Amino acid sequence: MRLFKTIGAEFSRQQGFLFPWAPVFYGIGIGWYFTLKQEPLWGHWALLLVVALGMVAISFRVLETWRPFAVALVLTVLGFGIAGAKAHWVAGETLGFRFYGAIEGRIIKIDRSASDALRLTLDRVRLKDVDAARTPERVRVALHGQQGFIEPEPGVTVILTGHLSPPGGAVEPGGYDFRRHAWFQRLGAVGYTRTPVLAFKPHDGQGWELWVYRLRMRMSQAVQEALPGPVGGFASAITTGDRSGISEASYDALRASNLAHLLAISGLHMGLLTGFVFATLRLAFAAIPVMALRFPAKKIAAVGALISGAAYLALSGGNVATERAFIMVGVMFGAIIADRRAVTLRAVAVAALIVLTLKPEALYGPGFQMSFAATTALVAVYGAFRSRGLSPHRWPRWLRLVGGVALSSLVAGLATAPIGAAHFNQVPHYGLVANVLSVPLMGLVIIPAAVLAALLAPIGLHWIGLELMAPAIRWILAVAETVSGWDGALSFVVAPDASVLPLLSIAALWMVLWQGRLRWGGAPVAVAALFAWSVSERPDVLISQSGGLIGVMTEAGRALSKPKGDGFAAESWLENDGDPVAQSVAHSRIMFDGSGRQRDFHIGAHILRHATGKRAAEVALAECAQVDLLIVNVDVSGPPDCRLYDIKRLRETGSIAIWSDAHGLDILTAREMSGRRLWSP
Repeated sequence: MRLFKTIGAEFSRQQGFLFPWAPVFYGIGIGWYFTLKQEPLWGHWALLLVVALGMVAISFRVLETWRPFAVALVLTVLGFGIAGAKAHWVAGETLGFRFYGAIEGRIIKIDRSASDALRLTLDRVRLKDVDAARTPERVRVALHGQQGFIEPEPGVTVILTGHLSPPGGAVEPGGYDFRRHAWFQRLGAVGYTRTPVLAFKPHDGQGWELWVYRLRMRMSQAVQEALPGPVGGFASAITTGDRSGISEASYDALRASNLAHLLAISGLHMGLLTGFVFATLRLAFAAIPVMALRFPAKKIAAVGALISGAAYLALSGGNVATERAFIMVGVMFGAIIADRRAVTLRAVAVAALIVLTLKPEALYGPGFQMSFAATTALVAVYGAFRSRGLSPHRWPRWLRLVGGVALSSLVAGLATAPIGAAHFNQVPHYGLVANVLSVPLMGLVIIPAAVLAALLAPIGLHWIGLELMAPAIRWILAVAETVSGWDGALSFVVAPDASVLPLLSIAALWMVLWQGRLRWGGAPVAVAALFAWSVSERPDVLISQSGGLIGVMTEAGRALSKPKGDGFAAESWLENDGDPVAQSVAHSRIMFDGSGRQRDFHIGAHILRHATGKRAAEVALAECAQVDLLIVNVDVSGPPDCRLYDIKRLRETGSIAIWSDAHGLDILTAREMSGRRLWSP
């Protein structure tokens, strides 16, 4: 009874501070759905509904002290349900075979692949000799070979001859699952073409989304014509969300200097834009005595800022970071209209609930995680400063700008560093310096110039605003290039186990959201998570789903079986090892015995053989008893005592990870990790 009274007293002290926990439990429910190995049956959904309704009823009867437990369980079930509902809502046909032939479809998105190839996403798809019932709703095609016969434009129906295949699974067990991402994008096939893409029908003007997208692309083209080169690519990215004008070299420099967040239209851009509009409108109203005295000028300015934010959201493409930012400013300006405090953790929680309801799949994306981590940390730190009388408003004027940027960059950098390291396997070390030198220009020059360009665009004078922002963009790109070139600017880390990031996130949220000394109970949990990360062990052997690439861990790093081919898998493996060298370099780390199409490698006391091609596979099968495991990239049938992974079996299991110990080979497949879900045929 004493324990229950202590717990009850502790929860009583949390009254008024519990709402920010709502998206935490909502997210736990979403994560619970995505980690299942089997898709829930209708009986399971009915049981969950009964549990949720039962907990709602109980919450009205239990003591107020214990009511949060019932509400937390209801939120968890709701999160589980919304994720399942969205997964079924977007269900579509996935191509079940490899296709080569004529493709027809309407362009709905234009972007670039990791290899910098132009890429088209098509809907209204027709495939030669494929029944409509088996045709995916959307496909994505990368353009190689000779192109340029048409200028791709959203809404135009094109024809081409290309290769398509089903979206691939994780390149290693537990890795990034592209199939799940493609499922929620309604993307049923991906591929490429080496033949020219030709226009078949002009755009029909149907659909407001395509109309907005065409407007975005035209604006992006106008910006890049006015500002050629990297400057125009940067300007286009921050105004329309189109990053196709950013070269890989520029993007790598921005990422290495921790300035890549300037390209993502997020809280910084949305806050600066709406803040600038809000301040401008307030000053304009203040200059007109009648408006200032007879009308609620502050509230009218807030409405104007909201309208500008909504326009920016529509024209920027509406990614998760932009949606979160708009919802945040919407809550903030809504609070101003309602005469409430604008920036609080409650506002962050409302934004998180809305984003997770609209896009539950975003929970696993780095954009959502980093965006809300930075926002939560900034609101919490500045709130703590305010409560202790250390608000930046009380700082000397000379310190507000530089000190505010430095503090914000430090807080946001520390909050997002583990997430960025877990997803991208790299840690920039001079990001604080780069941000202090660059971020002030976003608010003082670039965003005001962008607003000016938008206002002057209808009369064809947008180039004035663009030219005003160009020197500031050149400065930011120069800072990125300089800082990224410093010795030790970037270090690389091993990918953590799947449990590390959730555990670290819960610990950090506990320290931020819980009130009282018990909040520091999250610190040892965070330390334990970081320790688990530091001792994470990478697989001794990785095998691609195609059976054509094998990676074996050596003292010098992972050795790869071939210098090119299966490039995405090779790059991902090496990055997750914290060793992002070129594939050819990894191939030079000798670990394989033999040559040609049949090679052996040793893992402890075990011998594994890799054979490529039909003839090499037949020879290897005849000697299968001499090895512990045989991997081939063709379809073959081996003797019963042969431990074999051929291409047919690999398509069922997906990629493979192997660890060696005293008891033998511990084999884990991607299928075992992902289970049988809607997106895993």
